[in-house]
Amino acid sequence: MPPAQRKDDILQADIPSTLPLMALRSTIVYPLGTIAVQMGAPENLSLLKANEQSGLIVGLVVASGDHDDVLDPERFVGRVGVAARVHERINLPGDTVQITLQGLRRLVVEGVVQTDPFPIVRIKPAKEIPPDANEVDDLISRIVAGAETLAELIERIPDEVPAILKMNISDPGRFADLAATNLNFKVSDKDEILQRLNIGQRLKFLLGRVEREVGRARVAEDVKRQTEIKIEQHQREFYLRQQLRAIQSELGEGDPGEKEAIETLKKLEEANLPEKAAQEGKREIERMRNLSPASSEYQVIRTYLDWMLALPWNKKSASDEVIELKKVEELLDSRHYGLKEAKERITEYLAVRKLRGGDPHGPILCFVGPPGTGKTSLGEAIASSISRAFYRISVGGVRDEAEIRGHRRTYVGAMPGLILQSLRRVQVIYAVLMIDEIDKMSSGGPSGDPTAAMLEVLDPSQNSNFVDHYLNLPFDLSSILFICTANNLYDIPAPLRDRMEVIRVLGYTVEEKVEIAWRYMLPRLLEEHGIGDKDLQFTDEVLSFISNRYSREAGLRNFERNIAALMRKRARKKADGEEGAWVVDNPMVIDILGNPTYTLEDAEQEPEIGAVTGMAWTATGGDLMVIEALRMPGSGRLTTTGQLGAPAPTRSAFTTSSSRKSICTCTSRPAQFQRTGRALAPLSRWRSPAC
Repeated sequence: MPPAQRKDDILQADIPSTLPLMALRSTIVYPLGTIAVQMGAPENLSLLKANEQSGLIVGLVVASGDHDDVLDPERFVGRVGVAARVHERINLPGDTVQITLQGLRRLVVEGVVQTDPFPIVRIKPAKEIPPDANEVDDLISRIVAGAETLAELIERIPDEVPAILKMNISDPGRFADLAATNLNFKVSDKDEILQRLNIGQRLKFLLGRVEREVGRARVAEDVKRQTEIKIEQHQREFYLRQQLRAIQSELGEGDPGEKEAIETLKKLEEANLPEKAAQEGKREIERMRNLSPASSEYQVIRTYLDWMLALPWNKKSASDEVIELKKVEELLDSRHYGLKEAKERITEYLAVRKLRGGDPHGPILCFVGPPGTGKTSLGEAIASSISRAFYRISVGGVRDEAEIRGHRRTYVGAMPGLILQSLRRVQVIYAVLMIDEIDKMSSGGPSGDPTAAMLEVLDPSQNSNFVDHYLNLPFDLSSILFICTANNLYDIPAPLRDRMEVIRVLGYTVEEKVEIAWRYMLPRLLEEHGIGDKDLQFTDEVLSFISNRYSREAGLRNFERNIAALMRKRARKKADGEEGAWVVDNPMVIDILGNPTYTLEDAEQEPEIGAVTGMAWTATGGDLMVIEALRMPGSGRLTTTGQLGAPAPTRSAFTTSSSRKSICTCTSRPAQFQRTGRALAPLSRWRSPAC
């Protein structure tokens, strides 16, 4: 059948005055067009199920944007739709039916006849208004030219579309419908073309949409052309990002990644970093600019730049350091009692530094002493006396070199080392950093030797170009005043110990503890416990008793705990309403603290056979011991359990008589003993089988 005859047959087909209404949401079919669609809406499925005969004619309307489960057919009254014939039906999984629709002619919905289970509407043929003959040729030619441009610029539009349009220019209405079908307009635009019964207005609206799409296509082509100059063929991600930038530029919107890069570059210039650091920062900013903000590498670079900008790079001049020796002495005396040698050495150290104009090339101070003797507070006093920021870094238990030098950026969660982290917190390069518990650092392992890394940090001849693995840039640490603390000097590796000026902070005597209690401890503890000096009163004798019988450690921590225990008891009674003063005496101390931990032992006043006075000494204190020797029969050999830790024993420690009797003359280390791995027997139970 010729196409003209087929067209006439379709247009002259009898259309009933009432038709089932079928709403399409994602597409539309025009008169004389054919399309396959999938139906899933309940009302459409009900319509197809109720009318299974072939050749069913339905009324099609566009319901774009209407996603309600229940369709309201009243909203389509007065609108233009299309009468279409259902040709093929294919059942698909998921309650979906695919049908082929052939558009017949435009119609107008006059009213609703039925709404349930599917809508039926009353319709009438739509009367189209012919276009102005003077305008139609110009409109059609411009639309054809636009279609040719779109087919050239947009790959999804077939090249045959302009030729198809040229073959139908004799029918302007049909021409507009074909153009709307093949140029991939939005559903709302297609519906607008369907609604316009004035063919001239339909062509004008179509021309406006074609020209808009041509403009978009030209912008996309320009973006593509500009982008291809800068990127390689296979860098698809980079290509899409450049396209997005160009589109945002056309719309007057800025790229968030570009904006962040510009702000970071501005901060970098204002920070006045050293030359190498500034060059590295600019290079990283350029890398960040070429990456997508969603990529993981972008976040790594952003974090690196944040660290670089947060560090205090600028080194103050040495003239800014103000050292007033009188102020140093007064501050040390106001915070610490005793420690005369340590205070004098600190003053001498700062005096030399003052005369040399703050020259950092001097010894590294290391306070060595038992716990609780005030080593850390001495460092704070030094920082306060010279008006520097103070920060304490505890390195006890550090066993990884990366904790000092930092982690490399290739690792997940990489961070700079403890030194740069502390500088970011204090925000000044001109600071006092206390390396606390340096004797408790691990001396090496599978993760490196942190004590070896600490050499570069502390050595004044090396730390001016300290390189942290994360930052990977030389950082000047020479302006920092490093102070170390340790409990045992010999636990520090020799190369590290060699770079330190050791200041021993010895323990306190009983008299010094009593004086410290009166000057510093009691006022602070009374305030902390909410009581006054009229609620609890001490004497020198009681404080001496507490120190001598309960707190013999070299420091003050246990001494302070025992005094605090007395104050807690008084605070409890005062909270219960008890008034009056407690005058603390020895029986009250025993009643609250329990039996004394230590007993009083005096050295023997007169010589006694088989007994000698000895002294035990450790880094945290000592005591007197009465060592006894026993006379017994035996073979001259001694078997003990345990280990005392002294040098290897010798046989000269025993003297054997001709009657096979022996007397131990020095039992600080028994001679010729056998280790059995059991606990160490008391000294008074050492026995010589030879006796």
